[in-house]
Amino acid sequence: MSRIAKAPITVPKGVTVEISGQEVKVKGAKGNLSWCVHPKVSVTQDQGKLKVNPVDEAKASWVLAGTTRALVNNMVIGCGSGFERKLTLVGVGYRAQAKGKVLNLSLGFSHPIDYPVPEGVQITTPSSMEIVVSGADKQLVGQVAAEIRGFRPPEPYKGKGVRYADEQVLRKEAKKK
Repeated sequence: MSRIAKAPITVPKGVTVEISGQEVKVKGAKGNLSWCVHPKVSVTQDQGKLKVNPVDEAKASWVLAGTTRALVNNMVIGCGSGFERKLTLVGVGYRAQAKGKVLNLSLGFSHPIDYPVPEGVQITTPSSMEIVVSGADKQLVGQVAAEIRGFRPPEPYKGKGVRYADEQVLRKEAKKK
């Protein structure tokens, strides 16, 4: 049995949740999200709390209930306060600049990289060496941050590249004669 599925989800003020059949819709200040729940799981709402229960007592139903509870909780948090990932650029001449719906990156290649920003995600550049990816959908924010990092992952010898702000890069020692 999933212990995560047994914990109720508290809906904060400013966030509304609508449940119609197997579809859960969450609306808040940061955006609107909807998701269709698996048929082996039911979601109920009462007094500002959401409860996720399996339809039957099978192990697979409890597993799906735990996953559903985590995903619905991320939807509620995302629509209420949002998610963000911070990236930093380490390297001489590396820079980033957000222009509308395009992120322009200079990462030491012979050409600049123009990354189109998908819907539901905002990208800001507080400085030329920092990138902040924010939005309501946790999965989409993480995916966009991973794609940007994938253009030039940090290398282990000098530490140059695009890294998460909280990432520790393990450095290797250079070859000796």
